[in-house]
Amino acid sequence: MSHYVVTGGAGFIGSAIVRGLLREGVGRVVVIDSLLTGRESNLEEVRKSVDLQRADVRHYAEIAPLIRGAAVVFHEAAIPSVPRSIDDPEPSHEVNINGTFNVLRAARDGQAGRVVYAASSSAYGDTEVLPKVETMMPFPKSPYALQKLVGEHYCNIFAKVYGMETVALRYFNVYGPRQDPSSPYSGVLSLFIKAVLERQTPTILGDGEQSRDFTYVDDVVELNLKAARAPGVAGKIYNGGNGGRITLNQAWALLQKLEGVNIPAAYAAPRPGDVRHSQADTTAVVRDLGYAPRFSFEEGMRLTLEWYRRDLQGQTQ
Repeated sequence: MSHYVVTGGAGFIGSAIVRGLLREGVGRVVVIDSLLTGRESNLEEVRKSVDLQRADVRHYAEIAPLIRGAAVVFHEAAIPSVPRSIDDPEPSHEVNINGTFNVLRAARDGQAGRVVYAASSSAYGDTEVLPKVETMMPFPKSPYALQKLVGEHYCNIFAKVYGMETVALRYFNVYGPRQDPSSPYSGVLSLFIKAVLERQTPTILGDGEQSRDFTYVDDVVELNLKAARAPGVAGKIYNGGNGGRITLNQAWALLQKLEGVNIPAAYAAPRPGDVRHSQADTTAVVRDLGYAPRFSFEEGMRLTLEWYRRDLQGQTQ
C-alpha cells in the first residue's frame, strides 16, 4: 500500500496535516522531522498511528528511502521565520533551499506521486496592489522569502523537466493550536494569545495597522488535501489564504473582547523584512482546487484561544 509522507510533520502545520490525513483514513503516514523546530508532543494523541522518522531533509540519504514510492509528499519542513533568516541565514538556506531540492530529488528518484509544497506569501513582498495575485512579480524582502520562492521555482522545474506532479501553496499567516509561542520568532497571534491568557502587555512591532490575511490551520489542512487530489494542476502555484485582511490592532482588540479584559498594547520599532499589508486573491484556488475556507477570523481565534487555555492548564496541573 502506498504511504503518505509529511516532512516537518511534527511542526505546527505539518502535524495538523498528519491529523487530517488520519481522519481521512489514508493508511500509513510517515512523518519526517529532525525535531529542529518541530516537537514530538505535537503528535501526542496520534503518535501510535504514525511512523515518525527522525531524519533531516538536508541529508538526502536519510530521507530518500522514506519518500520512495509515496503516494503524496507534503513538504512542510522548513525554518519558517523571516527574522531568523535575517539573523542567521545559513541554516535557513540549508533547510529551505537545499532541503526542498533533496525532497524533490528523492521523490523523482523514488517514483513518488505528487509533491505538495509549503510556499509562502512573503514572496510577494511589499506591493501596493491588494489582494496579491499569483501572476504578480515576486519581490522578496528577506532571505526566508527568497528561499521559499526558490523552492517554488524548483517545484516548477521538476514538473516541467522531469514530469513530476508538484503543487505549491503560498501560505498567508497561518494560525491555530500548537503554534509555539515560546520563541522570539513565533507567529504574532500565538504571542498575543500567550499574553492575554497571562494578562501581560503584548509588544506590537510597528503601529499595529499592518494587516495580514490570517488563515486558520484547519482550512490550510483542507487546502493541502485538495491540492493532493485535484487533477490538472501540476506545476502550478496557488494562494493559501482566506481573502480577508485583519490589522494587528484589530487582532489584539478581538482577543481582549473574547477574554473580557482591557490590556493596552505596547509598541516598538517595526521588524526588518516585514511587509506592510498582505491579502490573498483566492480566485484561482477556489476555481481549480475547490477551496472553501470554513473559519472566520473570530471563530478561528476562539478555537485557538480555547486550545491554548487547556494546554496552559495542563502544564500547571
